[in-house]
Amino acid sequence: MTIRLSPLQLMEKLVSFPTVSRDSNLPLVDWVEDYLNGHGIAAHRHYNDDNDKASLFAHVGPEVAGGLVLSGHTDVVPVDGQPWAADPYTVVERDGKYFGRGTCDMKGFDALAIWALVEAHHRGVKRPLQLALSYDEEVGCVGAPPMIERMLDVLPKASAVIVGEPSMMKAVTGHKGGQGFWTHVIGFEVHSSIMHTGVNAIMYGAKLIEWANAVNAENKARTPGPLAAMFDPPWTTAHVGTIQGGTAHNITAKDCRFGMDFRAVPGETLTDWRDRYLERVRAVEAEMQAVHPSARIEITEKFEVPALKPEAEGEAETLVRAITGDNGGHVVSYATEAGQFQERGYSAVVCGPGDIAQAHQPDEYITKAQFEAGHDFMRRLLERL
Repeated sequence: MTIRLSPLQLMEKLVSFPTVSRDSNLPLVDWVEDYLNGHGIAAHRHYNDDNDKASLFAHVGPEVAGGLVLSGHTDVVPVDGQPWAADPYTVVERDGKYFGRGTCDMKGFDALAIWALVEAHHRGVKRPLQLALSYDEEVGCVGAPPMIERMLDVLPKASAVIVGEPSMMKAVTGHKGGQGFWTHVIGFEVHSSIMHTGVNAIMYGAKLIEWANAVNAENKARTPGPLAAMFDPPWTTAHVGTIQGGTAHNITAKDCRFGMDFRAVPGETLTDWRDRYLERVRAVEAEMQAVHPSARIEITEKFEVPALKPEAEGEAETLVRAITGDNGGHVVSYATEAGQFQERGYSAVVCGPGDIAQAHQPDEYITKAQFEAGHDFMRRLLERL
């Protein structure tokens, strides 16, 4: 029989796989599947279109509906250019903390969830427990929806989901929705000395970015509604994180590419924000084409993540509160797959160890106290199952 690894040993193994979203996660998935199979647990995969990434999910306990899902993601953000004190893909214990890429976001929770699944299988549970590990969460939660659809085809449908994003083990019952667009501004090149005859893609792209600045200022100045007021910040945000373009300083830029992302508070729909952005895009495009008809702007949707809406006496929330004793009201501005599970009829809550402030940072860490709190949560959860 395969040895049962501790949560720390599992986290150390998971962190050792450099599963940055731009790269494959299959070595990690292979290892987890082999580990589960070694304990007699059948795992299932759902591959992406390129077959270089996969989600992994599994079920233990009675083959009946109404179980509980522990959901996490396998991908991490890059470490490029970050000043790490040690190898990011080796867990290092120092000053009461476990350092390593993904220890907080969110391979610490993944390790705890794998541990709980194996324990549930060996102990026997009356209520089913399921594990769901997705890919490409860090680039817009794009791996979760097809995974959820496949789970519904293959497994008895669970009724509640705990998404283990770092929440300091608090019950998070709401989060913003997210939406992102790749924006490609295509101009017309001329020498910069006669720039008025050309279309500078960067300078016209800047008009869209400045529109985002104006939107943020406008939203910030507005008095938020009761639900929006729970969030930090309590308004919908527009954001551009990367931009590329241009050929040389003395040529009007032919191309400008950037991502435009929105994080919408409940009560404001992603569809409305899409429409507002596209309206501004078409206005700028018309200005460009007045100079040269070949100029244009191409928009490609890169992700859309629904908000997690607070549930009245939700099953997932009730379970988490019963285990943690947390009765506070908590919402977050980051997005998770919880809203995607909720859309498919699951009760959903976010609860996991660690502080989101440490996510994506150089020398990312989870405190030993938080990791142990997560372990204690899983022990109590198994008792209830």
